Amino acid sequence: MFISPAYAQSAVGGPGLLGQLLPFVLIFVVFYFFLIRPQQKRAKQHKEMVQALRRGDKIITSGGITGTVAKATAGDETVEVEIASGVKVSVVRSMISSVLDKTAPAAKAAPKKAGKK
Repeated sequence: MFISPAYAQSAVGGPGLLGQLLPFVLIFVVFYFFLIRPQQKRAKQHKEMVQALRRGDKIITSGGITGTVAKATAGDETVEVEIASGVKVSVVRSMISSVLDKTAPAAKAAPKKAGKK
């Protein structure tokens, strides 16, 4: 009476396991190339930028404060930034969002050439 004859029919083989998982794999690949990979590149560039900070660089912090690096020690997590004349604050390196003006790198001592005899 209330039972539909469609329930009595057996299903003829549906898509296999590969067919069911293929859309999820494709979505993951798209996410990787459009979201994950570019984010990893930006994180790597930010880490290199922060490690390359030197005294005299003009920076912007993630809080919007601009200043000049007064002291940057290579192994230290913080950088001393002068935000006004005579006002220095300590800023965590990872909170520096960008470098406005880099100072010229120190000239490396070139070996002197021996004069002709």
